[in-house]
Amino acid sequence: MKVLFLIFHGFSDANGITKKIRYQIKALTDDGMDVRLCHYHITDDGHRQWVVNGEVISDLGCGVKAKIKKRISYRPITDFVGSEKIDWVYIRSYHNANPFTITLVKTIRRLGAKVVMEIPTYPYDREYSTFRRKLDLFVDWLFRRSLAVHLNNIVTFSNEDRIFGCPTLRISNGIDFDSIPLKQHVNDLSVELHLIGVAEIHFWHGFDRVVKGLAAYYQSDPAYKVYFHIVGNLNGELERQEILPVIEENHLQQYVILHGAQSGAALDELFEKADCGVGSLGRHRSGITHIKTLKNREYAARGIPFIYSEIDDDFEHQPYIMKAPADETPIDIPLLIDFCRSLSLTPPEIRKSIRHLSWNEQMQRVIDSINK
Repeated sequence: MKVLFLIFHGFSDANGITKKIRYQIKALTDDGMDVRLCHYHITDDGHRQWVVNGEVISDLGCGVKAKIKKRISYRPITDFVGSEKIDWVYIRSYHNANPFTITLVKTIRRLGAKVVMEIPTYPYDREYSTFRRKLDLFVDWLFRRSLAVHLNNIVTFSNEDRIFGCPTLRISNGIDFDSIPLKQHVNDLSVELHLIGVAEIHFWHGFDRVVKGLAAYYQSDPAYKVYFHIVGNLNGELERQEILPVIEENHLQQYVILHGAQSGAALDELFEKADCGVGSLGRHRSGITHIKTLKNREYAARGIPFIYSEIDDDFEHQPYIMKAPADETPIDIPLLIDFCRSLSLTPPEIRKSIRHLSWNEQMQRVIDSINK
């Protein structure tokens, strides 16, 4: 079967979303699908293009006119669906429901292809904090139910049976085990502990709760040292104001290390140093209770324990996770130290516990549902 995987943005090698999309496409291909990836691309000289598997199917030009065409004209995509006789289209939601994306989906359906849309995080309204972003969200809010009417299903990592009135396909975020190396060494925790948080950092990740916990911990000048390696970019002013002043005011520069975005061997080296992962600690800030985040699965695939605050049904009873309260309290660092030092599970044992969460198995569930 021919599948078009459609996204409305580009790629960055250090970005977790990019990695996830590539893992999903690999899994669909491994599961027997003929997959074409369609994405939006801006060239070095400013040309805006729709690209399928590396080939430009439409060059929209440059400047304001090209920006407008990108948002309202999807004819190159529907022409491709028709000419290639695509069987179904897998759309990653960009929270961009509007009359033009509705027409896109309706046209694809008229061409005989099924359409499913993945909504990576639900609900997502409270993720929008600036006026400009709230304006974009308002347009999506006006039209998302009308868009959902024309979808076959919505793929979700939540526990919702229906989203915007559309029946859901509930799966878990998956893991490509071939792409994530297992941690090779268990470090000596008798003297120090290294925490790692990897994300494109937003306020709902709640990394500030760890930083504030470390500020309280170091007030007593403890002999036992705890380090927090933040890997990723602080994406907004809110995130910077919640983290950077706390580091400076409490003289934590030695203990909170900002690595920026990392990938490949550099990221693997940081994980070798790490003893415990920091998952999301602020999902309550965006109104989310249940979610199956990719980061939790990546930590488990690496073979390290981790802490998070939401409800993730795949991990709630695992012995290698520590649950933090879903509130604004600083993380209790002494409690986290005791948790990490009490663990006896090895990295291979942790990794083995999530073998059923491979992307191959998760995407096969989507295939089976669509082909019913």
